[in-house]
Amino acid sequence: MKLKNEIIKKGFVIAGIMNITGPLIFSRFLTNGTIPQIDPDVMSNFGLVQIAVWGLIYIAMSQKYEQLKWLIGVFVIEKLIYSVNWTSWMINNSLTSVYEKDAMAGVFYTIYGINDLFFFLFFLVVFFKLLKPTKN
Repeated sequence: MKLKNEIIKKGFVIAGIMNITGPLIFSRFLTNGTIPQIDPDVMSNFGLVQIAVWGLIYIAMSQKYEQLKWLIGVFVIEKLIYSVNWTSWMINNSLTSVYEKDAMAGVFYTIYGINDLFFFLFFLVVFFKLLKPTKN
């Protein structure tokens, strides 16, 4: 798969926007107590703010990503951890009960892992692209 530089830059910005807006919107700007209640270890209000901080990092480095391949490797690990956590949560919990408590929290728990899995794959592809030696 060959990704062009402009598409990759936009991908980092989109990842950042998703990380910033998703947690803030679905948590109603940290006033929705259901999201932290469902998974307090990962999705506490502090955890949601830190997810937004990761989003700021994605945006901040989007124009210089080619010089930051090892940081992108960290992004791969970070997104893998969230994807695995979400998968484990989905196996061991009921989305129906979350929707019964709060629809916004239900939507959040339905989609956050899919989003993280998508960006895990995106960052992984970019990371491996940058590991290849470039032709001078």
